[in-house]
Amino acid sequence: MKEKKEATETKKLSTRLEWFWFLFPSLLLIVLFFFLPVIITIFVSGTNMSSSTGFNNWKWIGLDNYKMIAIHPETPKHLWLTVKYVAVTLVFFNVGMALVISLITTHISQGAGFFFRALWLLPRITPTVIYVMMWKFLGANAPYGVINQLFVQPLGFTPQDWVPAASFLFIVLVNGYIGASFGMIIFTSAIEAIPKDIMIASLVDGASFMQRVRYVILPYIKWPLLFVTTYQTLSLMTSFEQILVLTNGEFNTEVWSLWAYHRALNNYWGNFQWGFGNALAAVLVVIGIILGIIYMRYFKFGELVQEPKIET
Repeated sequence: MKEKKEATETKKLSTRLEWFWFLFPSLLLIVLFFFLPVIITIFVSGTNMSSSTGFNNWKWIGLDNYKMIAIHPETPKHLWLTVKYVAVTLVFFNVGMALVISLITTHISQGAGFFFRALWLLPRITPTVIYVMMWKFLGANAPYGVINQLFVQPLGFTPQDWVPAASFLFIVLVNGYIGASFGMIIFTSAIEAIPKDIMIASLVDGASFMQRVRYVILPYIKWPLLFVTTYQTLSLMTSFEQILVLTNGEFNTEVWSLWAYHRALNNYWGNFQWGFGNALAAVLVVIGIILGIIYMRYFKFGELVQEPKIET
């Protein structure tokens, strides 16, 4: 009897631990590739570690790197550029354009909608170097630039290299066309998951297209809106791959993350300031957490995760 009772308790314990073993691989990956890098970043940011000190002669300097960021003459410039870049790209492309594409392609024939969504995926699946080089040739000076040949010269304006002339516009366009495809996939799936009965009822009630968008579609896709807005904000803040290939930070396009990369891993003088670069990255981590909290409060995250009430 005792052995049977112990076997039952062991089985219950095993059942209670099933969720842990099911989630363990994901938890391990998150700890190794997300939490540990953040901890290492914060730790290194409190040192003077650089290529001159190496990994053996560094010293703990506490908050000195952060004080240096606060008084650095280039901090306001990089911060303001990053805010502009993230806000414009997010509003007009990563969320705005993605939502517009999803709304249009879900209200036309299925085949046409699939075709246009596939076209918008091309920037994302094209290798970065090839994709950015296409933009460089679009804005290049005569005789290569497509913009100069099709628009500038026929209108009687002077051709020029548009990448340095309109550098901010180009970094927004290059990243925006890639980001729009991600939100398009999420929003399209969410719109198509809305119960057909509700959409048909709105049509029967005489709702216009914009009324259906405002009162039916947007309330139903709050979760995807929260996810895409948060994810794309963090992605724009921390990624610099396209900007690196397009301008390498020249022409006033060095956003905060690219500034951190240049100071820590790639600069002209070869003095890699790992501690200072990690401090710059840590600032982005803090800003990302703050923005995530703001987004969750704005989208009323607490209400989104509440269990539906059952009337009795």
